[in-house]
Amino acid sequence: MKIGVVGASGYAGGELLRLLSAHPNFKTVFIAAHSNAGESIISLHPHLTQFEGQSFSAVSIGDLNKCDLVFTALPHGESAKLISQLDGQVKIVDLGADFRLTSKDQWEKYYGGSYAGSWTYGLPELTNHDLIAKSRQVSNPGCYATAIALSIAPALNLIESEDIVVVAASGTTGAGRTAKVNLIGSEVMNNLTSYKFGGVHQHTPEIEQVLNSISGKSVKISFTPMLAPMPRGILATVTGKLKDSTTPAKMREVYKDFYSQSKFVKLSPEGQMPMTNSVLGTNNVSMQIALDSHVNRLVISTAIDNLGKGAAGQAIQNANLMFNLAEDAGLQLTGVR
Repeated sequence: MKIGVVGASGYAGGELLRLLSAHPNFKTVFIAAHSNAGESIISLHPHLTQFEGQSFSAVSIGDLNKCDLVFTALPHGESAKLISQLDGQVKIVDLGADFRLTSKDQWEKYYGGSYAGSWTYGLPELTNHDLIAKSRQVSNPGCYATAIALSIAPALNLIESEDIVVVAASGTTGAGRTAKVNLIGSEVMNNLTSYKFGGVHQHTPEIEQVLNSISGKSVKISFTPMLAPMPRGILATVTGKLKDSTTPAKMREVYKDFYSQSKFVKLSPEGQMPMTNSVLGTNNVSMQIALDSHVNRLVISTAIDNLGKGAAGQAIQNANLMFNLAEDAGLQLTGVR
């Protein structure tokens, strides 16, 4: 299958190129980056030596329409402008936010600007695989939304769904590649800080939406994101008030059963905590659970790579399903540690 990547100069775009270069069924035939058109690919992604001698192209609708599938890795508001010009036969996985929310009001509240509508939400562990396979257009979830929704989904029938509290830390690549003073090394190193404090992070309605869709319950989360002094990775701590008493063994069975068919979500052995560097460069999800009997709350710790399962890896997972390929084609990767 012929693949195009738009927004290939960014961090998620670069990770797409890395993963696609080893994919057994996908061939990347068009690589575009609007502001970096004409520049050498390895000047921005020096680790991608297999692309030596190639340059980023300007966006070309004609070339994109020759592809079987296009990945768009653009800032929110940009994907919708481009996609409206593409042939309806071209399959698309959008890594941006433009088509994630089903509510126009929520889009305007958390993002602003014109609402473009919604597509099939591509979180394969929580979205029916047949629905993704039948879709020509799939919206890839946000990185925080992936980690948090996967953390709490198995327990939604066992907790108070309107009392979910989340604190999650992300590496700096989650903020994109645009230069920002607060993200330069001198500001980030030896520092840990919260941001978008007080329930205003844009992934909040997305998380509530997907959890509501699989449970039929009203879901509310209190979400505090943090910036961690590392390039990539997310560690999420999610807690929910239990309705009734249970045991750690019973809760572990709930989680193991829920993800028994997943190729990527694994509950860690008892006593072993998830670490961001154990999932680096992979599409894996490392998870641990505990019961805090003092306050009768379930506690979940989850680690993902924000550029892997949180972006490019999950996008390829969705594309695999859209072409009826093995879900893990090109993604059979282990962590670097």
